[in-house]
Amino acid sequence: MIKKKMTDKRKKRHQRVRKQVFGTAQKPRLNVYRSLAHFYAQLINDTSGKVLLSMSTLAEGFREKNKYGGNKEAAEALGKIFAEKALKASIKECVFDRGGYMYHGRVKVFAEAARKAGLKF
Repeated sequence: MIKKKMTDKRKKRHQRVRKQVFGTAQKPRLNVYRSLAHFYAQLINDTSGKVLLSMSTLAEGFREKNKYGGNKEAAEALGKIFAEKALKASIKECVFDRGGYMYHGRVKVFAEAARKAGLKF
């Protein structure tokens, strides 16, 4: 029996989720990706295929405050900053795409911090 890698399983879950989740100009899709050392987030308009806003723990302003980007504290800080930038860009609502990851840990902390900062999804 061949064992599937974790990334293959995640990609399958993400494909299943993407059948349902679709971002528009009024309500873009908030996509998250997490690696071992960093966390990434994007607001995507799927009708035009354009990224409206993107941020990660690799950003210069973020790296000055937080040394490591692969923990819950970094995900929470990124969620707060991301929501503030989205509100500045007049994006108040979005659809959350968890990227095939389970809704716990860094993904959950990021989502809750973004909601607390004023982003609705």
